[in-house]
Amino acid sequence: MNRNRIARLLMVTALTGGMTLGVGFAQTAGQDMKNAGHETKDAAVDAGHGTAQGTSKAYHSTKRHTKAAAHKTARGTETAADKTGDAAKTVGHDTKAAAKETGRRTQNAGDALAGKPEKH
Repeated sequence: MNRNRIARLLMVTALTGGMTLGVGFAQTAGQDMKNAGHETKDAAVDAGHGTAQGTSKAYHSTKRHTKAAAHKTARGTETAADKTGDAAKTVGHDTKAAAKETGRRTQNAGDALAGKPEKH
């Protein structure tokens, strides 16, 4: 009888312990699934923030460098216009001087043919 009692007690203890462990395991598995879902959500939020920050940096960098390029182009255009203006002045001055010299020499040649003094 003692053996039967001990056997029954062991069997009840084993079944009760097994059921308790099974329920505990089921709760742990469910909580693990919830935790996995929350971690996935947090990872997606972090990735979204990283993407937003990267996009913002790229936008501002593009804006800044586009402005810089526009300013450099404007300065280059002004410089080219100044140089073109200076070159036009030089060419105009040189043309005027050459025409004046040609006219003077032509007049001297005509005077020489007419028998007038050489220089005026």
